[in-house]
Amino acid sequence: MEEELVNLTIDNQKISVKKGTTILEAAKKAGIDIPTLCFLKEINEVGDCRMCIVEVEGRRGFATSCIQTVEEGMVVHTHTPNVLEARRVILDLIISNHAKDCLTCTRSGNCELQMLATKFNVLNVAFPGEMSKHKVDDLSPAIVRDFNKCILCRRCVAACKNVQQIGAIDCINRGFESCISTVGDHSLNDVNCTFCGQCIEACPTGALHEKETINDVWVKLKDPDSYVVVQTAPAVRVALGEEFGMKIGTNVTGKMVTALKRLGFDKVFDTNTGADFTIMEEANEFIKRFKNEDELPMITSCCPGWIKYIESNYPELLPHLSSCKSPHQMFGEIVKTYFAKKENIDPKKIYMVSVMPCIAKKFESKRDEMQNEGLMDVDNVITTRELARMIKQANIEFTKLEDSEFDNPMGEATGAGAIFGTTGGVMEAALRTAQDVLTGEDLEKIDFEQVRGGDGIKKATINIAGKDIKVVAASGLSNAKKIMEEIKNGEADYKFVEIMACPGGCVMGGGQPIKSSKIRANVDVRKLRAESLYSIDERSVIRKSHENPILKKIYEEYLKEPGSEEAEKILHTTYHEREKYNI
Repeated sequence: MEEELVNLTIDNQKISVKKGTTILEAAKKAGIDIPTLCFLKEINEVGDCRMCIVEVEGRRGFATSCIQTVEEGMVVHTHTPNVLEARRVILDLIISNHAKDCLTCTRSGNCELQMLATKFNVLNVAFPGEMSKHKVDDLSPAIVRDFNKCILCRRCVAACKNVQQIGAIDCINRGFESCISTVGDHSLNDVNCTFCGQCIEACPTGALHEKETINDVWVKLKDPDSYVVVQTAPAVRVALGEEFGMKIGTNVTGKMVTALKRLGFDKVFDTNTGADFTIMEEANEFIKRFKNEDELPMITSCCPGWIKYIESNYPELLPHLSSCKSPHQMFGEIVKTYFAKKENIDPKKIYMVSVMPCIAKKFESKRDEMQNEGLMDVDNVITTRELARMIKQANIEFTKLEDSEFDNPMGEATGAGAIFGTTGGVMEAALRTAQDVLTGEDLEKIDFEQVRGGDGIKKATINIAGKDIKVVAASGLSNAKKIMEEIKNGEADYKFVEIMACPGGCVMGGGQPIKSSKIRANVDVRKLRAESLYSIDERSVIRKSHENPILKKIYEEYLKEPGSEEAEKILHTTYHEREKYNI
């Protein structure tokens, strides 16, 4: 059945689009740009900010193009003098109630409000008046809320409520006192926030941002008594270049390592090696559970936002979680034990910095469980964006850097570790090792494409050692909820479950470079970054974690074998029930 088409004219261009298309989308098809601010495609289409207004012949007033659908014969004008003046007034009114500290704001240069103000030449506020004043919420270890910079676009609310289905924030109060906040106007630290950071990615201004800790890193780098080690997650290397104008998904591993060495870190290591440790321990744990049919399905535990979610919402399913720490926490502990002993370094002097694509990792590193003998596994977590700021502060011309290699003896990792950064990657990496162990063979089939791709839920049945194993990979907490409900109600017989809090996995983490609504609507950022990680895997000489020679050596000299008493002590942890609201 053919879809009904609607004919209309936009800025003297005649076009035909499907019935139900909005004016905004129709204009986009015609190559006509209409400015937006509150709009996020398929997430927040509410027409609140009114920046996308247009004139429609034969109608009074303006039409809001992001929600107004096209009609047969409609004639639309997107930039008449009246429209342009109205947009300037709207911007002026928004800016009049917005903090003006743009030069010191973390979003300066990447702020959609700032860009529109420049575009429409709004240089002075024509309507100055009383400004609403809000407290700054910086009590959590991960996210800072500064709603003096909030423009009430509700994009963060939509991301939290519609995408993640958490609902930690919403609009409270009325009129001039309206603001985005939490239940009872409490801190994010005390409500059901998982610190996934998707609200930050959605925010067009600096009202939400990560809790920056790079000053602490600078202090340690200048301290002659500190031995500062840095590790970088797989997703960072395929996104960091975007902060320096490079194409989305560009693999900048070599330049990133060079930059870190120039910043002064004593050692630059690869979290992919930590991911290989996670696979060794997780695959061993899964095999034991699978053979004994104990606490199945086993659910991955490498995502801290997901861990906080299950602790608060499905505590009865906690026994299904793998007891493995996340890769960077494992690696931090290996550095402070095995590496410190090998290099004759006092572990108390080691300052472990993790560069992560994730906001929740800041929360994770502060958990009481993430330490050994009084020393934290990881001392500081900075995001991809924070690392970019450090590089810029050091006046390093990133795009001109030569390539360098990670430091030894902890710099060798596998392709399996690299794909940890995208949804389905953790499961695929674990299955590569599990199938070899279960069959006792070095199998050539190592690509499990059934769990790859951008779908929020990917189910598959995989045959290993003659047995069918049902698995599922879910990304985004709304999809995690669906899988948890299936397990809780006994409606599924999965054996292995991978959960990532951020839609698309770590490549789309809350600490990654922020893309404007225009880019997000036109480019599949997740796909480009994920493809780059899979490319790293395909080019790797070693693609199975259990074949990593560094791991073999460390197990031989220190940990003995996966699941040993020594491994359990430093690479595994426990999780506990958590109240949703601590108010």
